[in-house]
Amino acid sequence: MPVYEYICLKCNENFALLQSLYPSERNTECPKCSSTEVKKVLSSFSCVSGLKTAPSSAPAPGFGGGG
Repeated sequence: MPVYEYICLKCNENFALLQSLYPSERNTECPKCSSTEVKKVLSSFSCVSGLKTAPSSAPAPGFGGGG
């Protein structure tokens, strides 16, 4: 089951919940104030690579970028 992050629109509490896929915001309750006025927020994530090189801020070869 994935972890979803929310913000409570009533008390401004940020919280994360382990929920089934595609949870409904209507059925999600703030753990601080019990309000159901919550909004799902974009979660940050990290990943680990098998590469053992130093990180670089340069774009990968072949990356055209936008613009």
